Order: sequence, then C-alpha cells, then structure tokens
Amino acid sequence: MEPNSEITKEKYGVDISSIREAQVRIDPYIHKTPVFTSGSLNDMSRRKLFFKCECFQKGGAFKFRGACNAIFSLNKDQADKGVVTHSSGNHAAALALAADLRDIPAYVVIPNNAPNCKIQNVIRYSGQITYSQPTLQSRETTTTKIMQETGAVLIHPYNDVRIISGQGTIALELLEQAPEIDTIIVPISGGGLISGVALAAKSINPSIRILAAEPRGANDAALSKAAGEIVKLPETNTIADGLRASLGSRTWPVVRDLVDAVITVEDQEIVEATKLCYEVLKVVVEPSGAIGLAAVLSDSFQNNPAWKDSNHVGIVLSGGNLDLGVLWDSICGLAQAISIRSTFTNCQQRDGGLVGISLDSFHLVDGTGTQDSGLRRGENKSE
Repeated sequence: MEPNSEITKEKYGVDISSIREAQVRIDPYIHKTPVFTSGSLNDMSRRKLFFKCECFQKGGAFKFRGACNAIFSLNKDQADKGVVTHSSGNHAAALALAADLRDIPAYVVIPNNAPNCKIQNVIRYSGQITYSQPTLQSRETTTTKIMQETGAVLIHPYNDVRIISGQGTIALELLEQAPEIDTIIVPISGGGLISGVALAAKSINPSIRILAAEPRGANDAALSKAAGEIVKLPETNTIADGLRASLGSRTWPVVRDLVDAVITVEDQEIVEATKLCYEVLKVVVEPSGAIGLAAVLSDSFQNNPAWKDSNHVGIVLSGGNLDLGVLWDSICGLAQAISIRSTFTNCQQRDGGLVGISLDSFHLVDGTGTQDSGLRRGENKSE
C-alpha cells in the first residue's frame, strides 16, 4: 500500500519519519506493550477487537513514550537545566520517570485536586512537585515562574511535536502486531495521543479509520469537529479525569483533518467498559483508558452504517493509574465481614443450628448484606 504523501512535517510538525526516529530513540527505555484479544468481547461487539495495552507501559500509561522522546531529544545544555511541565497525572509521572532515567531534574506543577495515586507516582520517580490551583491559568502561571527561576525546558503534556511523535509509536507497534486492523479507536483529550496515532497509521495505510472516544461531559473535541474550529468548554464533568483537557494548536489540525469522527459516550458506559476490562480481559485500566471499549459497544457506533465495515478494530487502553484505595478498603471490609460471619456460623453449628455458609457467593452490599458477586470467567490472549 502506498504511504500517504500528504502527511508532511511542514503541514503538521510531525510526519512518519519523525515518528520512526522517536521509535529508535525510545526503544531502549519503553515496553513494547502486548495486544490482547477476547472472544467474549468480540461476540459483544460483533467485531474482532485488538486491545493495545498501554496500561502495561512504564509509568502505567502511554504518556511515557512521548515524555521519553522529549527528554532524550534535549541537548546537554538544555537537559542540565531540567524540564518542567504542568499535569494532573500521567504526563507528570511519565516526565518524572524519563527525567530520572537521564538523571536530570523534573519540576512538575500539579493541581491540588489531582488523584493521590498519580501524585505518588511523581514522588516515586523523584519529580519535584509544586501544587497549583485546579485552573489552567494557575497551572500555567506557576509553570512560568519555575521556568524563570530555573531555566528548565517546558515539555507540554500534548501540544509538543516531540510528544506527538513519541505517542505515534503506538500505531507503529499496533499495526505490526495486528496488520489486519482497519479501524483504531483512541481516547481524546488534548489530542497528543490521537494525533500521533493518526499521523502514523494514515501514513502507513491511508484508508484506515481513526475514531476518537470522548466523554459526553467533556465533549469539546466533538464540538470542535462540528464547528470547524477549537471549542473550549467552561467546565467539564466526567469520571474520566484524564480526558478533561482542550485541544491545542498542534493537535487540532491533525484532529480536524485526519480523525474520521468523534464518538461520545456517557460516564455509565465508561464504567461498564472499565468493569469489562477487569472481569473479561483481567486488565487494570482507569476509566479514561477504557473509553475506547465503551465507544465500540455504544449504540452510536454499533448502529452507525458508516462503521459497518469496521470489522478489525484496534483499541488503545491508554492507562491503568487508578486510585485503588476504595477497592482495598472494600476488600478489608469484606474480610472482616467474612470473619464475623464465619465466627457466627461456628457458634450456630455448636448449638445445632446453621450448618454452613457458602463464601463463594458473599460480597458486601452497603457493608452489611450478602449477594452473588456474579463474577465471570475471563480470557485474554497476548499476541
């Protein structure tokens, strides 16, 4: 198949050559993540699905690819001064990890309402955290102050050609692992991930479809595509905390020209897709990472004749950095409840009463009840 000659660095700042250069640059540091398949999910979607598991990437998300490419693109004088970014989560951790690998400082501005698990990742990778108010203005002002004080190089979370090129390596791997793919569904927020994937995939196969998956409560990309210009929302409201950013000047032209459509889904659909990833694929993903599965199962995809020929669908599971504190608390509560119930059972047995209890069907309902958990046997296949 002839490569797409219309995708040029002059037009988009990134092309297939810069993405291939990024692949070589980051190869010593990243994981080549597996592709999983599931017969159960194929049956549900009535397609053959290929899950690119970036939740297994270093740092727990795809962001490490772009951050690694940006860090190792710096010359020595730039690197010695360190790097700075503002991010609510995965990019912050990814940049801190990549900077730690090159042994340079990483200054990270994080809003004071960021998920604790993502803050802990930055600390784990030796990032130097400065907290800001949870507004874009506060994040940018704080970042500018650090740049002035340290001389650190700004690495934007998505509006940076080095970041976009790094993220594009996902598509190079995916189409090598599953060349029969005719459609790729990608989460969209600021657009760095889908821009890299679209530029790489459409350079290799101009007929491939690139679909964005977006929460309805943060649907600026869908509105922007409809309006033909960037639309910014006054506020967002979604469980997918990693999908609340707005498109940038670097990513919008790619989304405008190369993304075939944006599929918006409700938060409940995202929750159900996340649950399926746990139960069927046996993969830990955050809601932002599961939205591609939510999109392919949605009525707007299933009932749209435009996608009737999308039979081999790649889905990017973009990250797995989920705060599991609530889950662990629930497990501890379950263990306590089982212990209490077992003690009660033993007492009843001694008194000639209750003869047994099936723990297989036990789980907490509001901390007090029992109910069949309905767990399903899952399957996955690494290719």
